[in-house]
Amino acid sequence: MQAQPEKKRHRFKMPSAFTILFIIIIIIAVLSWFIPAGKYSTDSSGNLIANTYHTVKSNPQGLWDVVMSPVYGMVGDKNTDGAISVSLFILVIGGFLGVVNKTKALDAGISSIVNRYKGREKVLIPILMTLFALGGSTYGMAEETVAFYPLLIPVMMACGFDSIVAVALALVGTSVGNMASTVNPFATGVASQTLGISPGDGLVSRIIFFVIVDVIAIAFVMRYGTKIQKDPTKSYVYAQRKEDWKSFNIDERTNDVEPMTGRQKAVI
Repeated sequence: MQAQPEKKRHRFKMPSAFTILFIIIIIIAVLSWFIPAGKYSTDSSGNLIANTYHTVKSNPQGLWDVVMSPVYGMVGDKNTDGAISVSLFILVIGGFLGVVNKTKALDAGISSIVNRYKGREKVLIPILMTLFALGGSTYGMAEETVAFYPLLIPVMMACGFDSIVAVALALVGTSVGNMASTVNPFATGVASQTLGISPGDGLVSRIIFFVIVDVIAIAFVMRYGTKIQKDPTKSYVYAQRKEDWKSFNIDERTNDVEPMTGRQKAVI
């Protein structure tokens, strides 16, 4: 009796980020045909007035609006600002990383950091988190940190941590910085202007709050990082540790890497 050929199973494959975003755009466009539009009245300063919500003429989104929404999201239109500045920043950082990788400066830099902080790798956590927190607190650093992940992940994994620790340095660091915005023009500046007060009012309190939340965040990440250093299997992403290690070529970047040359130091 001839054996029947085994049927090929089609496993679900997670769609790309672009596919998910486009699906969300389509869903929102469809909902615009059914959900009534409305808005609040505002005063002379642009502040919303409570209990003034009222319906307005709907503006259903069609096929052309769906197609053009990524463009408007990038460059903006008369109603909203675009995200072109953040996108360009990430593109520039990506080009920079390409140059750095070409000169092998990143490999030498990672090896140098690992060797210099061998046995005291946890020192990197408060240093880097504080730097990112200062960026968030002073000028609203947030989305820009995406470009730093390819730098942080191999360094922290080579030091015995995992990719979560690497991402947390930038993500948690900038988040607490924005939460305790000291002179952030996009948070404190706008709020001060709305209230009609000086951005310097309450600065001391915000600095104290910044120090407190930064210390708490550092302690949180260091606690998790210490646990991973002692037992890597306790990592929440341990299942993909080998894949991450291979993807970032950490073995090649940390083994038999020659000392940094003057050219590589200049690139870094």
